[in-house]
Amino acid sequence: MTSSLEEQIRSAEERFLEIWSRGPADLTWTELPPQVGDLAPDLRLPDSTGTDRLLSEFWTDRPALVLFWRHYGCGCGVDRAARLRDEMQGYLDAGANVVIVGQGEPERAAAYARTYGLTCPILCDTSAQAYDAYGLREGQVAQLLFDAPEEMWHPDRESGLAFQQKRRDIGRPLVDNPWLLPGEFVVDTSGTIRLTYRYQYCEDFPNPLVLVTAIKQAQAGGAPQ
Repeated sequence: MTSSLEEQIRSAEERFLEIWSRGPADLTWTELPPQVGDLAPDLRLPDSTGTDRLLSEFWTDRPALVLFWRHYGCGCGVDRAARLRDEMQGYLDAGANVVIVGQGEPERAAAYARTYGLTCPILCDTSAQAYDAYGLREGQVAQLLFDAPEEMWHPDRESGLAFQQKRRDIGRPLVDNPWLLPGEFVVDTSGTIRLTYRYQYCEDFPNPLVLVTAIKQAQAGGAPQ
């Protein structure tokens, strides 16, 4: 039986609290992550309707811009959504299919898309297998809490509970893995990665011209430059 949206949020809040309390852990690569010129990892994930999709569907006929999101309670994600709404037409005009990968289940992904006006497909990676395959790691306190009070620099359950209550009060509950850093990738129609952009901190949004140029180069073909 499918759980309700409210139940999923409560479960995701518990996951947040558990991971918040243990602190950032998965900070380094055990092997070289995918880079420019490598084949993009192709995974099957459900979208926000619950339909299974292959990532490669998005780069079959056009280059793909694949955006890996922070957790759905993150203020940086809200800012990225606003930017993406403004930037979307430029990416489409450059020739890209745009797809988001997030941590939430289909119901939470659909609710998030409605709330923040996201019109591109959202795939659901609840086990973070795609994040891992694309070499996205957790960030340090300095990368994610640099603008937070110093008492939050040593995360524990008590600070996590207080943090969650503040966010619940504004209707944006803290969910899933709070340490996971996002990333954005351009993949051409051969499945080759043309651009890797792994965030160095949570507000490290790429200049849209960087993405547009990479998309146009991928559309034109030829080896990555």
